[in-house]
Amino acid sequence: MAEYNKLTEQTIEQLRAIVGADRFECGGDVNESYSHDEMPIYGKFAPDAVCLVKSTEEVSQIMKLCSENHIPVTVRGAGTGLVGGCVPVYGGVVICTALMNQILEYDMKNLVVRIQPGVLLCDLAADALAHGLMYPPDPGEKTATVGGNVSTNAGGMRAVKYGVTRDYVLAMTVVLPSGEVVQLGRKVCKTSSGYSLLHLMIGSEGTLGIITELTLKLIPKPEVETSFILPFKDISEAISSVPEIKLANLDPQSIEFMERDIVDASAAFTGTKVFPTKANGQEIGAYILVTLVTGSEDEMDLKMEKLAEVADNAGAFDVFVVSDAAMSREVWAARSAFLTAIENDSRLLDEMDVVVPVDRIAEFLAFCRESATRHGLGLRAFGHAGDGNLHIYCSSNELELDEFKRLSALVMDECYAKCSELEGQVSGEHAIGRAKKKYLEESVGETVYGLMRAIKAVFDPGNILNPGKVCE
Repeated sequence: MAEYNKLTEQTIEQLRAIVGADRFECGGDVNESYSHDEMPIYGKFAPDAVCLVKSTEEVSQIMKLCSENHIPVTVRGAGTGLVGGCVPVYGGVVICTALMNQILEYDMKNLVVRIQPGVLLCDLAADALAHGLMYPPDPGEKTATVGGNVSTNAGGMRAVKYGVTRDYVLAMTVVLPSGEVVQLGRKVCKTSSGYSLLHLMIGSEGTLGIITELTLKLIPKPEVETSFILPFKDISEAISSVPEIKLANLDPQSIEFMERDIVDASAAFTGTKVFPTKANGQEIGAYILVTLVTGSEDEMDLKMEKLAEVADNAGAFDVFVVSDAAMSREVWAARSAFLTAIENDSRLLDEMDVVVPVDRIAEFLAFCRESATRHGLGLRAFGHAGDGNLHIYCSSNELELDEFKRLSALVMDECYAKCSELEGQVSGEHAIGRAKKKYLEESVGETVYGLMRAIKAVFDPGNILNPGKVCE
């Protein structure tokens, strides 16, 4: 276990002076929520102090103080992560960026926006639309902070068309573990100017530096957007339609998959039944949810006809058009509620966020279900069919915690090994945190893992920033 110094009365008073008494918590006054994220099964670790920062200068002063005194620091946004990434494993100081929540400036000529990292994804998305623009990244947790999305390189439901968060970050202000402030990137869309430290910082999970400002690329808001529900007999037939949809020159904004059990659970949780359960007299076992965007209604009509043709050839029972804005909101709200619905009816959960080639999704899901059943666990799955990113949850309501962890670990070991066999990756968007380090090392191998650790040592030689995560 790493060795760090404890906070003294002097360092406590120095921290309090930096942020003010009203934005400082210490000892028994620290809110319990700072000890975990949304997957507390990966451990709860209480920080010794919490600083709710409002500026780059405050973050810099805190990091200088903690660097000089060898005190560990963990950065936290909204705490919506699922891999223990913002958990202060070694105590120390939590820097919470939730109050750094200002949208600072739009540059309409260059289609960029400058924000603080604590801006919520839902707030940025809505504000951009009000300006006639769109921020394309669309992770399922809309109350996550954008800084957290950048730190994990979150993807979401629109990644099949627009890419992931990384593709929209142009520049950032970063406080290094030493407290030094650096500017990475520029307000331009291309560069060939040395090593891209900007892109190294994206997805680094707060282990290399603390992001305190972001410049993000925006796009014009699509003129017409329509969603479609394609019902199938089972998940294998549903997934088999995905390559055909992508090859049909429809350029879908999103292609989601879901099985019947998670749709039923979401309907029970929300009290709203928006997905059909039968089509043309057939019982539905799985669904593909597709969203198309166009520049005109006429163009949408043509794409709709093509999608119907592809769906029919792929064995879909029907094509249900999500015909108006209200219905669209209900459908996507039901999709967004999947994880909450699982949490609501499962006392114990463990999750994997793998990505596999699209044509291996059904095979991988079948393997995971067999593994979970063999070890006496429930399994729920949904995800992004367009890019092969699957969210799979082991669950139980009967087992004791220790036994659940033991059995879940067996399932995870088997499933991550299968993922590697299928040439997949450990995480598509939830990142590594402290929960998936073992699987990352097994997946990338000793040499690559060693390079990651060497990069960490260059940025953070004292290993004080978010220790115990990713590759440390």
